[in-house]
Amino acid sequence: MKTNVGKIDRALRVLLGLALLAFAFFSGHPYAWIGYIGIVPLVTAVVGVCPVYSLFGISSCPIKTGSRAMR
Repeated sequence: MKTNVGKIDRALRVLLGLALLAFAFFSGHPYAWIGYIGIVPLVTAVVGVCPVYSLFGISSCPIKTGSRAMR
């Protein structure tokens, strides 16, 4: 699959994922299990591909310009 998650987007996904997992592990809240959803943004950040972005044709990667992009 083609990478569709840019650097800033990846960093935000890592922060969000870690925050959600921290909530899951360290919270005494009855719904702390919801924090395990943080695995999803972490995986998409590591892999660089977001299936939802692919579904809607979105990409946060910078547009390549110049002669190399034309080849």
